[in-house]
Amino acid sequence: MSKPLEQLEQFAVDVILERRFGKRAGLLRLLLHGLSLIYERLVSFHLWLYEKRVAKVHTLGCLVISVGNLTVGGTGKTPIVEKLARLLTQGGRRVAILSRGYRSDPKPLLQRLKNRFLGRKHADPPRVVCDGRSLLLNSAKSGDEPYMLAKNLKDVVVLVDRDRVKSGRYALEKFAVDTLILDDGFQYLPLKERIDAVLVDREAPFGNRFILPRGMLREPPRHLKRADVIFITKCDGSDLNKLKEEIRQHNRHAKMIECTHEPRYLQDVFTGERQPLSFLKDLRIGAISGIARPESFESGLKKLGADIAYSRQFADHHRFNEQEILSTIQRSRARNARAVITTEKDSVRFVQITHPALPIYYLRVEIEILQGKEVLDDLAREICRVGEAK
Repeated sequence: MSKPLEQLEQFAVDVILERRFGKRAGLLRLLLHGLSLIYERLVSFHLWLYEKRVAKVHTLGCLVISVGNLTVGGTGKTPIVEKLARLLTQGGRRVAILSRGYRSDPKPLLQRLKNRFLGRKHADPPRVVCDGRSLLLNSAKSGDEPYMLAKNLKDVVVLVDRDRVKSGRYALEKFAVDTLILDDGFQYLPLKERIDAVLVDREAPFGNRFILPRGMLREPPRHLKRADVIFITKCDGSDLNKLKEEIRQHNRHAKMIECTHEPRYLQDVFTGERQPLSFLKDLRIGAISGIARPESFESGLKKLGADIAYSRQFADHHRFNEQEILSTIQRSRARNARAVITTEKDSVRFVQITHPALPIYYLRVEIEILQGKEVLDDLAREICRVGEAK
């Protein structure tokens, strides 16, 4: 994405989240509110088409698990997809993760136009990020999340294609998998007969409670009724009764799992060297990120004892260039920082820097189940038992 477009996107996000004020911001919010009313009706109509089978639905004859959310970004979906894939692989399932590859480099325009005009829009095979043995594509070609998943799950197939029915069939035919995980699949309706796992962020369960584009909700909260399992993420031990009561107003049957994103260690972006979390205690650092909720990331660093001397925040999914990284290092160093910290998701979008003046580490975060571990274990056992029966 070009810098002007990224700045425009950031301005829109600031307006939506009411970080910007004034006449221009107020008028834009009013316009977005009107558009969100239209968008909500379109979303409901889209869902109705699939519920009534007016739009074509598909089944693939294998186990399908969808992991998604109601809001745009920031719920911590990727670590949960990784945890599910690990559990099922350990249980003997052959797993493929299907992603749409958000903000990956598109295929050449001429090729896309040719396929469209010739009626061959399904001709191109999915991009294979990992074939279950080797990492085959970089983050630019695959997208941040698919690349990160493939890097951490070398024995899991990871495919990228907007058409998850096509990529699911490809995974079954070419890699002989028996389990498909749809990454960010709650809104992908053409594929039926699946388990829907939905994430709800404790810190901002339904964003600002407005539908896109006025708010962060992709669908109204009442659509939680489609969920089979609900993960309440970023829990910190505080009382969840009020949130659970609201969830139950929309869904009486789904099992709930409470979890937190637990920091594990720091890893050098370029050398792979690891440091324990205690390394951050009283350490003066710079922080750089391009994620939906940078304040959550930086708050976590402070809880680990870090002193943030300099912070630089970019738009979500920003692809960093060399100058931006070197500038962050320089400004952090000028404030007596001894290291720069980023997120794992951001680290896959860094260009290689040779001999940086300060080490740059990413914070490795994994899912830890606080309540409902038996629900997740039972689900994994049941899935693996089905596989054995087949």
